Amino acid sequence: MDYNQSWAAKGHAGNMHRHMYARSMQRAAVNIYKTDNSYEMLLFAPGRIREHFHLDVKGNQLNVSYTPPENFPRPDWIRREYSRGGFVRTFTLDETVDTTKISAKYVDGVLQISIPVIPGKEIVKQEINVE
Repeated sequence: MDYNQSWAAKGHAGNMHRHMYARSMQRAAVNIYKTDNSYEMLLFAPGRIREHFHLDVKGNQLNVSYTPPENFPRPDWIRREYSRGGFVRTFTLDETVDTTKISAKYVDGVLQISIPVIPGKEIVKQEINVE
């Protein structure tokens, strides 16, 4: 599995939205770790509403996005260190992943995504000698 630059940051969104998504994407930090039978992704997204997350797989791309609801309150911040705005993150999945069994849940401000690996398809680590 590999991280790719977001869809919006690649220039696919209009100019008005590009800045919002590029800035917010940086605020949706992701940690990924591997277990014996899955990749586990933890996407830090405090203050979001569970129903406004969207995950989909197209080809070998996992897209994770969030769109805030209409009329979401935007206070006059005195100090602002994280965003509750929209974002798009894209990840490349390899052939070892079972895309039909990906699951997600939103708990305590963290979107937890489990990406199962197909048994027997794990990529074998290969050492390369440096001469």
